[in-house]
This record gives sequence, C-alpha cells and structure tokens, in this order.
Amino acid sequence: MNEHYFTADPETPFARESFTCEAWGHQLGLTSGAGVFSRGHLDHATAVLLRETEPPAAGRVLDLGCGYGVIGLAIAVAAPHTVVTGLDVNERAVLLANENAAALGVADRFTATTAAGVDPGATYDEIWSNPPIRIGKQALHDLLLTWLPRLVPGGRAVLVVGKNLGADSLQRWLGEQGYPTERLASAKGFRVLESRRE
Repeated sequence: MNEHYFTADPETPFARESFTCEAWGHQLGLTSGAGVFSRGHLDHATAVLLRETEPPAAGRVLDLGCGYGVIGLAIAVAAPHTVVTGLDVNERAVLLANENAAALGVADRFTATTAAGVDPGATYDEIWSNPPIRIGKQALHDLLLTWLPRLVPGGRAVLVVGKNLGADSLQRWLGEQGYPTERLASAKGFRVLESRRE
C-alpha cells in the first residue's frame, strides 16, 4: 500500500492518536490519526512556524493543507476575531480537524473542508500553510497559484518550508509570480516566508 498524507481517502486502518502541544501560549489537545500527516506529534516545521510568528489579530484565514488542523486551530484559539477555513484533500484529516475544532470550542469559527466545499467567491486576509512539498514542484506551484489569488489586495501568506526542500527557490518563484516574499525567520533548517498580494 503506497499511500501518502495527501491521499484523498486513505485505506490505512483508522486509529486515532491524541496529544497536546503549545501554540502562542495556549495548550491544544488534538487528535490525529493513521493516514494523516504527523500522527501523534507536532511536526518540526509547524513547531518552527508557531514559535517564530504571532497569530493574525483578525480576519478571514485559510489554513492550506490543514491536516488535522494544528495551524488553523492555533489561530482560532489565540485570535478570537478570526474565522478560519481549513483545507485538505485528505478526507480523514478534514474529519479530524472538525472534531478537534469542536473539542477546542472553536467550531463556530473553524471549519475544515475539501476544495469542493469552498465557496468559489471566498477570499482571505491571510493564508497560513506548512505546504505539502512532497506532492512535487509542479503540483505545489499549481496549488499555490490556485489559492494565493484568493488573498485580498494587501493580504499575506505565511509559509514554512524546509531549506533542504527548496525554501529559497520557492521564495524566488513566489516573487516571480507577483507575490513579493520575505523571510521572516530561519530556524532548525526551516524558513518562515511571508508573501504579499500587491
């Protein structure tokens, strides 16, 4: 069975696994599961992202490639004036993210879905992502060019990418696509990038 966390409907037996992590001073009790990225722990890239940034104060936020919801849920918990949409191709991840939102008491402001469930006219003030680099460069570029145009003018995307997985070339490429991108932080082999829609 050759499955990845970006498989839409994993066949791996579904066993839930819970853990707790800290994000921006809040303890998050989360349930992950087999067939979903970073089962049972906070992955290193997301840990760097949360440690090196501050949450948005308000607005509409897209958690792109949300998995079981860590980034978007951290934002919803820390920033009560945000409304967050979690987006993932993995239906099991979407299920877990919505369960986690209910358990954390933010289901009124966090909803996870697949792309088919997103309002075609929806726009976002910010997009946050630990993007699925391993889907391949062209697929990643297609993904970003599908969702970055949903940013409102002046909106921003905050991404965490491994240096050894092409963070610097991705930064250049984003700029070439009309999304000026700066490095907010660099830690433990990861870059935190901020792209702006002009």
